Amino acid sequence: MTAPGDVDPEVLDRLRPICRGLPETYEEPAWVGIRWRIRRRTFAHVLTVDPERQAVLARAAALARPACLLVFRSPLDEIAGLLSGGHPFYKPDWSPNVLGMILDEATDWAEVGELLTESYCVQAPKRLAALVDRPA
Repeated sequence: MTAPGDVDPEVLDRLRPICRGLPETYEEPAWVGIRWRIRRRTFAHVLTVDPERQAVLARAAALARPACLLVFRSPLDEIAGLLSGGHPFYKPDWSPNVLGMILDEATDWAEVGELLTESYCVQAPKRLAALVDRPA
């Protein structure tokens, strides 16, 4: 890792088409890592966490070594189901509808696409969310 929050370019190459394919989204550097927004609302944030530097985030994800984390929004009625399976999901304390996911070699990228589409729909104005084909 060259700087706190740097994200593997291969991970960004997977996330960008998903996030940029949603109406009126844009990408920008976050306080650490990269985030995607709809208007002024963040619907996805990816960062690499070094437990020695970002202790709060590492603790939330129960990490002992550097890892890539994806933070997104989820409908409240889906959070318990996602968390019940354990890894790769974890629950940060920031907001009731914020969920985190550890991205690693076992990541199901189709599932990531569905989760980020849902996250977008949670954050987007209703008019824009209505334009999106949501997962079943």
